[in-house]
Amino acid sequence: MAEIVVCALEDLPPGEVRIVHAGEISVGVYNLGGELFALEDRCSHDDGPLCEGDFDLDEGYAVCPRHGARIDIRSGRALTLPAVMPVETFRVRVDDGLIKVELA
Repeated sequence: MAEIVVCALEDLPPGEVRIVHAGEISVGVYNLGGELFALEDRCSHDDGPLCEGDFDLDEGYAVCPRHGARIDIRSGRALTLPAVMPVETFRVRVDDGLIKVELA
């Protein structure tokens, strides 16, 4: 299992997202009201970037900036067309004040 350090917890306040790169994968780490979630930065519709787009804090979904598909940040499940397949999610933890993402 590989683990990447995203940033200090204080550097990702509620309502923000941070995109990190680890080799060939990019991950969006979201702070939804104090809960941290990590989502593959790839829309399952056409493999374009996902986490660079808008997101809805209240409903907890990311909006693909290319075609508007909505992806659940917590589960990776596609909520609207044109995406139909889920994207990968990753376990997030805080260790000594640092946000870390476990990559499978």
